Amino acid sequence: MRSNDIKRDASVWHCQPLESQPWSQDQFDNLDKHSQWGIDFLERFAKFVKERLEIEQTYAKQLRNLVKKYCPKRSKDDEPRFTSCLSFYSILNELNDYAGQREVVAEEMGHNVYGELMRYSQDVKLERKHHLQEGRKAQQYLDQCWKQMDNSKKKFERECREAEKSQVMYERLDNDINATKSEVEKAKSQLYLRTHMADESKNEYAAQLQNFNSEQWKHYNVAIPQIFKNLQDMDERRTVKLGETYRSFAEVERRVIPIVSKCLEGMVTAGKAVDERRDSGIVVEAFKSGFEPPGDFPFEDFSQNIYRTGSDGTIGTPKNEGVKPDPKHSMSKAKNKLWLFGKKPKAPTLEDLSHLPPEQRRKKLQQRIEELNKELQKEMDQRDALNKMKDVYEKNPQMGDPSSLQPKISETICNMERLRSEIHKNESWLSEVEGKQSSRSDRRPSADVNHHVPHGRESPEGSYTDDPTQEHRSPPQPDHHEFDDEFDDDDPLPVIGHCKALYAFDGQNEGTLVMKEDEVLYVIEEDKGDGWTRARKQSGEEGYVPTSYVDITVEKNSKGAVTYI
Repeated sequence: MRSNDIKRDASVWHCQPLESQPWSQDQFDNLDKHSQWGIDFLERFAKFVKERLEIEQTYAKQLRNLVKKYCPKRSKDDEPRFTSCLSFYSILNELNDYAGQREVVAEEMGHNVYGELMRYSQDVKLERKHHLQEGRKAQQYLDQCWKQMDNSKKKFERECREAEKSQVMYERLDNDINATKSEVEKAKSQLYLRTHMADESKNEYAAQLQNFNSEQWKHYNVAIPQIFKNLQDMDERRTVKLGETYRSFAEVERRVIPIVSKCLEGMVTAGKAVDERRDSGIVVEAFKSGFEPPGDFPFEDFSQNIYRTGSDGTIGTPKNEGVKPDPKHSMSKAKNKLWLFGKKPKAPTLEDLSHLPPEQRRKKLQQRIEELNKELQKEMDQRDALNKMKDVYEKNPQMGDPSSLQPKISETICNMERLRSEIHKNESWLSEVEGKQSSRSDRRPSADVNHHVPHGRESPEGSYTDDPTQEHRSPPQPDHHEFDDEFDDDDPLPVIGHCKALYAFDGQNEGTLVMKEDEVLYVIEEDKGDGWTRARKQSGEEGYVPTSYVDITVEKNSKGAVTYI
């Protein structure tokens, strides 16, 4: 039988009677090749599993690197609170969990499938080697028995020929009348000896033949079938193991499906959680300034200086007769910088946050107070802990010196007092802001152009206060680049009112005007909403002064007669 017939024919594995089993060394060689092919196939599948788990490991690693790349690197306080951002971060978290499940798949494949296959492969190799060695030993023993039987057969054949020659010699001498009696007796004894040796060779040959036949029957009916049966069992166990690892290979993936499904459901939920209304509300809340919209611009009557004709009975000389209208004055009105659309004046960061709009200032103050309260609580906890430790040292001096803790306790108490002072100061600023916002909410725009604005007006940078000391503490800082174009005029601006300095102002920045307390200045340009009023000294020097530092009175026939008190 050829190898293909052996691998496809089940009769190879089964033990058949000697007369019906075509035993040959070729079958043993074919089974040797088949069992080796089975082990090679087992290791090939193991290699496939190894490459698959390496793909899973690489995939999981790349997913984790991707999540790490797009995860926020800022602190939680700086993170946007938009639902779109939060949903994206939720998706990143779910993707990170998904990567963890891919790592689980790789780990279980490596342990339950690949590792098990490699261990089983080593066991199968050892078992196959053992069975093949037994088969070769049995074949070698049978070959040895055959050689012994063949040698005894050849010896028997040789002794028989020698006996036949001795017989022929004896008969020839016995019939020869010339042969002596001694020669006949010698031939007779030689015949007897050869006959005896032939009989012994015959008996030995018969014994060896019987022994060989017995061993050959055992070889083909017991030993070889048992070895083939062992190889069959080994090959069937290998096939069963492959089936089990195939199922394990799929079960590893199936076990993570519920968790992977939850990860995907979490991503879908994150997508549904995106709320455009809430995001818009967060934007409004984040940038809400608390400022009131600017009021209506007053009508500017440029016809006052036009001379009436003689037929006009109401001809009169205007109050500002002889004063030419300044086109630059009207053009300067167009330079009013609305912060919503224009450039906001630059100002340094102030401790009381008065440089911020009221709403933003209130939020920042509340946040600062919360942080200070947390720090104060930590200091209080530390003080209590130190006091407890001090009591323990006083009761058990061998554990430590109580006086060594006193400097630390004193330092903690000083920190507590400092934090309480900071909290009180910020709470007073917060009360001020909240009070001014509530008072502003009660205000309503008036149709009377001669109304008076209370002294507690908005600062140039958006702070709102009634307390002059609060305004005096941190005057707004102008941007001198914005004032450069204002002082390039060749003709002086007309006076539209006057003002009295409530506080002294040093005017250190370029474009500002130095003034002393109670000094009276001419107003040549009103506050345009940026917190600065353009004024002129009696000496002719011009510049900007903080609106909150002066008491302004505008002439009634100029600019609608608005008076700031």
